[in-house]
Amino acid sequence: MIPILLVILAVPSLLIGALVFGAVVLIRRRNAQSVPALISRESPQRRERKRDLSFMAGTWRGDPAFDEAIADQDKVDEELWR
Repeated sequence: MIPILLVILAVPSLLIGALVFGAVVLIRRRNAQSVPALISRESPQRRERKRDLSFMAGTWRGDPAFDEAIADQDKVDEELWR
């Protein structure tokens, strides 16, 4: 659903208040319905994030081409800093 913005000029403040109140009530109802639905759809496996990176330990291999590219990137151009 794409939100639409509608601008109406010269609307009495009482009507604006009623519209805003109705929008707030509608949003609260939708939140009250959607939040429990989302929670119930979430499985325990999704909630548990694994941050163990030990499987990667010891797998790094040096790459001369990478080191050369990084060295070029780290060079400071003195002319640009004047």
